[in-house]
Amino acid sequence: MGSNITLTASDGHRLNAWRSGPDDAARGLVVVQEIFGVNGHIRAVCERFAAHGFAVIAPALFDRVKPGIELGYTPEAIAEGRELRGKVPDAGAMADVEAAARALGGKPLGIVGYCWGGTVAWWGATRTTQFKGASCWYGGGIAATRTEVPHCPVQMHFGEQDGGIPMSDVAAIRAAQPGVQVYVYPGAGHGFGCDERGSFSQTANDLAQQRTLAFFDEHLKG
Repeated sequence: MGSNITLTASDGHRLNAWRSGPDDAARGLVVVQEIFGVNGHIRAVCERFAAHGFAVIAPALFDRVKPGIELGYTPEAIAEGRELRGKVPDAGAMADVEAAARALGGKPLGIVGYCWGGTVAWWGATRTTQFKGASCWYGGGIAATRTEVPHCPVQMHFGEQDGGIPMSDVAAIRAAQPGVQVYVYPGAGHGFGCDERGSFSQTANDLAQQRTLAFFDEHLKG
């Protein structure tokens, strides 16, 4: 079982993070939150990756605005999460991600993110050189930054029925990034990988997780 730790970003900002997995792991993984904070769901995601032998850290990106925030999935929580996300500078989020990467040491690192974190995981591939692979789950901001150049292999996962990410956005990403693995899950909506949401799809989640693990098995090598 994991525990809370404190990280220090390059700009001096101190933030909480969830750390799990074996200390002597051969591979590390930064897990990037949705707009709901490092809540029970994100901690559970970390534990699942830890069970596969990864050293895992999930930085609390909302600490730059409201430390200790954990939200559920009600309409009110969604509105609050969107408001908080809008107050976190993109550069600050990336500084916190890089702090998590540094804390994992010199081992091969991957980054995986969900919702807002899916976009941040894309930036982890394009705006840093810390990672050997990035898996991006339903990142709504990827299309707007689709022409950025990734420094590592990237995999993306989208729900066909995602109300916030139209298939035209996915097509634009594919056109801009022919070297990126882009998967679309029929019938799945936004947040299909979160079993606390009504949009959860066991079938889509299991296949996306299988693909993510295989992707990291391929790319996170010494």
